[in-house]
Amino acid sequence: MNIVISRNDLPQQAEVIKLYRANDWSAADKPAELMAALHGSHTLVTARLDGQLIGLGNAISDGHLVVYYPHLLVMPEYQRQGVAKQLMGVLQQPYQGFHQQMLVADGAAIGFYEAQGFCRAGNTEPMWIYSGTDH
Repeated sequence: MNIVISRNDLPQQAEVIKLYRANDWSAADKPAELMAALHGSHTLVTARLDGQLIGLGNAISDGHLVVYYPHLLVMPEYQRQGVAKQLMGVLQQPYQGFHQQMLVADGAAIGFYEAQGFCRAGNTEPMWIYSGTDH
């Protein structure tokens, strides 16, 4: 598999929505807002196979101390093949040495992120005001 990982390659709306729907993410129901959010990312990485979008991840950061990784998605048929690990590796490069690298994970994603070195920080609890339907 010849997967191309790129930084700051903004995909087309149709391919983004296809990826989010394939993963049952409710952000697909707000395409204009989703695209604006991806445009506003501090870092955006994509994975393409034969020109087709098969994954993406983004980061929001102050550029100095804190980074938050809100989205990391891979088309279901390419999951568990190392695509997300490649995306996360490129996504994290600009933030090495930051005081905080944060994300929220649920379900099967928890084990993936633990394998990437993420863990609960002390006695912290994730807290949300959330209007989605997928968590």
